[in-house]
Amino acid sequence: MDAAKFYKIIQKDREERKGANFKGNFLDYLEIVKENPEVAVLAHERIYKLLIEPGVEVIKTEEDPRLRRIYGNDIIKRYNFFKEDFFGIDRVLMKIVRYFHSAAMRGEESRQVLYLVGPVGSGKSSIIEAIKKLLESSPPIYALEGCPIREEPLHLIPHHLRDLFEKELKVKIEGDLCPVCSYRLQHEFEGKYENFPVTSVEFSIQGRKGIGVVPPVDSNNQDTSVLIGSVDISKMDLYPEDDPRVFSLNGAFNVGNRGIVEFIEVFKNDVEYLHTMITATQEKAIPSPGKGAMVYFDGVILAHSNESEWNKFKSDHTNEAILDRIVKIEVPYCLELNEEIKIYEKILKKSNFKAHIAPHTLEVASMFAILSRLKPSNKVDPMTKLKIYNGEEIIEKGTTKRIDIAELREEAGKEGMSGISTRFIMKALDNALSDSEHNCINPLSVMEALIKEVKEMAVSEELKKRYLGFIQDTIKKEYHLILEKEVTRAFIHGYREQAQDLFNNYLDHAEAYINKTKIKDLSTGEELEPDEEFLASIEEQLGITPSSAKGFRQDVTSYMFAVLRNGGKIDYTCYEPLKEAIEKKLTASVRELSRVITKSKVRNEEQNKKYDAMVEEMKKNGYCDHCCNVILKYSANNLWKD
Repeated sequence: MDAAKFYKIIQKDREERKGANFKGNFLDYLEIVKENPEVAVLAHERIYKLLIEPGVEVIKTEEDPRLRRIYGNDIIKRYNFFKEDFFGIDRVLMKIVRYFHSAAMRGEESRQVLYLVGPVGSGKSSIIEAIKKLLESSPPIYALEGCPIREEPLHLIPHHLRDLFEKELKVKIEGDLCPVCSYRLQHEFEGKYENFPVTSVEFSIQGRKGIGVVPPVDSNNQDTSVLIGSVDISKMDLYPEDDPRVFSLNGAFNVGNRGIVEFIEVFKNDVEYLHTMITATQEKAIPSPGKGAMVYFDGVILAHSNESEWNKFKSDHTNEAILDRIVKIEVPYCLELNEEIKIYEKILKKSNFKAHIAPHTLEVASMFAILSRLKPSNKVDPMTKLKIYNGEEIIEKGTTKRIDIAELREEAGKEGMSGISTRFIMKALDNALSDSEHNCINPLSVMEALIKEVKEMAVSEELKKRYLGFIQDTIKKEYHLILEKEVTRAFIHGYREQAQDLFNNYLDHAEAYINKTKIKDLSTGEELEPDEEFLASIEEQLGITPSSAKGFRQDVTSYMFAVLRNGGKIDYTCYEPLKEAIEKKLTASVRELSRVITKSKVRNEEQNKKYDAMVEEMKKNGYCDHCCNVILKYSANNLWKD
């Protein structure tokens, strides 16, 4: 891009911004409000509209079996604003948007603090940061020129005229002039508020415009001026203590008026320091510094901390006044494997790492993260629980009884509030990427990196042993199953076609068995009895006994008819237990041949052809030369032991 093109971009932006900037008087502003009443909305409504403006997708769980298994019949909304950055916390995001919606209606939530609590790295700060950036990128608002708190110009209208103006403008006017503007109105404009200048102002995190941030303050130096501003000592000799001209309204509540005030690690502060929250929420007013009058406040108060600080704060009954003004939303870790993988994909895309990542690498890392977050169950083993939480169809081995996700959640109680953070996993991935000599990482190198990280953790030996058990036993066994399918799939030419043929045959015979009908042979036209031996050869892959086979066959055929009724397409992958059985059947049929060809150090010409074809197929499936070589050597040494 040459200098002329850069100049055009700069000029175009300048012109657009020039058009967006407004300067006029109060009468000019009234014309704008008359034409578009939405310019005068309060802070909660402004943010709510910004959140839903990109669009809302209502997930119809009845059309998606996986989501129905996770959410049941709940209505799930996904907001396009959050879609690209937040995964596996749909219910949390729904609660946050619900808070803003209620507050936009000026319900009780409009006088409450939105408080997010959760473990480190669960996304609390990221959610608030995203909302702040959304506000920063929003269109400018109109404010009284020179006002330190950038207040709404409609505050100029005297109370006795507000009903009249509200009817004309179709808006609700709330709030009073700040002391500084009140003084200016009387002394600069002689009470003629129609002449008061109005300008457009933008939101800025860096510039402290409409977005105030309160970090934890040292308990020995908790000066409320950080929240409400201060008195300018240099002017004390010139003006009385209650004169607005001595006020420096630059505290977080002043800065965040009409926008956001964020309290970082809110309960690390002494409770006395937080008392300003009480009036800011319930009365929508904050003290002015010195001896001035209360200052109207219209803003969203966002706070966050970890659970231990919340528990300590709420255990003290003297904090009831603040607790009563809090809408608490828990932000747990993601517990869905598919969604956890998306988190690392997103983070890696934003990094400068360009290394090749072998298939199932992020899956293995995500498995470890989620296993560490799940509470032990008396009903299922940890890996099965992980799969159920991921929406996979799981049946108890040897029966047709399903394991209910709701039962597991009820058994666990509060879940996802402890365990391994995304930051921990990313550190292991970064280390594996940095240590890679071939610019490629794979599940094996990542498991090694995770083992190193766990051994260096500052936790109890018991917890370390549990975490290492997940990596060295649970995940390794699961990876062996994945890898066996992967190698088999690469080995069998036309794997999908063969799987689909098995599926179609099973469905035909199962349907005939349930309906007590016969099957017509397409070649001879002969009518045959359903082949129970063939059906059993598929079912035995899941450990289904002859006594429970009928129930399983009924389940399969009922499920397939339900899919067809809803306009869906059926194939061998759409019913997880049957898919698993078919894949196991295929794997068993070529296991010995795979074992011989993979392990052989000296292959004959025919074996070489098959091996090379398998390598090419694996490369088509996402492996590079290096990781393909590593994975096949590992398979030879670990999958098919004599």
